[in-house]
Amino acid sequence: MKLILSGVVANRGEGAKDWSVLADGIFSEGVHLVSGDVGSGKTTLAQVLSGLLVPASGAVARDGIMSVMLAFQFPEYQVTGLTVREECESWGVDHGELLNAARLTGKEALSPLKLSRGELKRLHLACLLSHTYDLLILDEPFSSLDCSEKERVCQQLSERTSGITIIFTHEQQIFPRVDHIWEIAGGLLVYRGRVPDALSSWQHAPELVRNLLATGKCPANISPDDLVEAACRT
Repeated sequence: MKLILSGVVANRGEGAKDWSVLADGIFSEGVHLVSGDVGSGKTTLAQVLSGLLVPASGAVARDGIMSVMLAFQFPEYQVTGLTVREECESWGVDHGELLNAARLTGKEALSPLKLSRGELKRLHLACLLSHTYDLLILDEPFSSLDCSEKERVCQQLSERTSGITIIFTHEQQIFPRVDHIWEIAGGLLVYRGRVPDALSSWQHAPELVRNLLATGKCPANISPDDLVEAACRT
């Protein structure tokens, strides 16, 4: 199962010829982290990889990929149910168990759009992560979540054992365990490599990761547990 990018050029907006991202590379099975500054083109590239947008040039090939899901940064875009219960049912999941896990029990009759942004994000991710996809693309999945919810979502992502998961984010604190690191720099999608070898060349690495590397304590991965283990290493 592979997602293959060949000379893909993604432009932002009609006529925005002065803004583009050039992407070449292969996303294999596993969890991929794509970092980049705000406005660097992460969202646009995510939509191109999902097939929602057509690239200005180049090609995206999906080898062995039969199911694709793109999760937008703003969950309002993907709401279809009139109530929280109906929203769960639209995903084909049991609302009781899911709402309990998302700490939303008792809000079944509310409109999803009456929830706070953080609550709606929790609902959306809980519904989405209850399913498996060959290709799962997450655009800023940690936005609007508090630290405990970020950790819970990261734990779920760390446990994904099949398919291709691509996380586009500028998060700097809490991450899942990942297999590969990419970043958008200077209008290019750059592959930094497999973790942990990729950490030394990761330009958007969090300060804690940089500090650990500077002291010779390379973490095995970038999850909170991995960073704590490296920091406590003697």
